[in-house]
Parts: sequence; structure tokens; C-alpha cells
Amino acid sequence: MAVYKLFFKKSVQKDFDTIPKKDLRRILNRIEELTEDPRPPGCEKLTGQERYRLRQGRYRIV
Repeated sequence: MAVYKLFFKKSVQKDFDTIPKKDLRRILNRIEELTEDPRPPGCEKLTGQERYRLRQGRYRIV
């Protein structure tokens, strides 16, 4: 099975700064899991785009 690499835009740091640390840990764990399976159960295709989203609590990971 292929392993994927993750890259963050520089602007993501600003977004991370506003999220509580408890939630941020969960989000980062969920993002890390995407390196093994980029489309895990529960992900949904965004309408009219070639992107998918995954929910972690009240946050959306695109």
C-alpha cells in the first residue's frame, strides 16, 4: 500500500493558533492517519470539486 506525504501551506499555522490545544491534537492525529488512507470511512466528496472532507468534531479537514 502506498504511503502519502502531507504538506501544509504557511497560512495553516494561523488557523492552528486559534484552535484549542485539545482539539488541535485530535485534528493532527486525524490528519496523520490520512498518510495511510487518504479517503477513510466517513469522508465525503465536496460538491462540484475534486476534493474530499473529513469531520473531526466541529472542524472540517479538507
